[in-house]
Amino acid sequence: MAERATSRRVDQRRARTRNALVCAAQRLLAEGRTDVAVLEITELADVGVGSFYNHFTTKEDLFRTAVEEAMEWFGGLMDQLTAEIDDPAVAYAQSFRMTGRLHRRYPQLSRVLLKHGMDVVHSDRGLGPRARRDIQNATEAGRFDVEDLDLALAMTVSAQLALGTLLHAQPDRDDARSSDVIVRGLLRQFGMTAGEAARICALELPDLDLVDTLVT
Repeated sequence: MAERATSRRVDQRRARTRNALVCAAQRLLAEGRTDVAVLEITELADVGVGSFYNHFTTKEDLFRTAVEEAMEWFGGLMDQLTAEIDDPAVAYAQSFRMTGRLHRRYPQLSRVLLKHGMDVVHSDRGLGPRARRDIQNATEAGRFDVEDLDLALAMTVSAQLALGTLLHAQPDRDDARSSDVIVRGLLRQFGMTAGEAARICALELPDLDLVDTLVT
């Protein structure tokens, strides 16, 4: 029993060290500072240099993991916040509207995503595959009229990246209104009437103050 407790503590310590390294890498990515030595990364993470190599082979490996985990964090959050929604068109719109509101709430993670731009489209993790799923489901359900799924996904990701960039550049801009205006336009592009698009964008969103308790 004592051995299990010791093993659990070791695992928890390793997980904390790995998380500290990933968070440090995400901070550097957000600042555009990837040309740094491993020593600087470990100092920022407040861990030993030797600990770095217990988790990652190279700093490129760490930065790649940091991007993937930022994408997956956002994607997992959207899955949880839209889990009870039956209409895939509403799920799509809710995800876009909430992501737009998270750029300011989580600026560091937002900047990581923005700096990797269209990689989101081609990644098999994060927001891209989930947006594709919602668009495809909405099309199959007759809610969207989409001829080219890849093009619809590229439009969605491009709009979200442009929105995030604008919100960071214009701190006084209303992020909620801006998010809703953009997704309303996307819904129209996907074949919805103006009235239905407006109705969907007027639906109440989950309480984003609960985000920290939903995703660990």
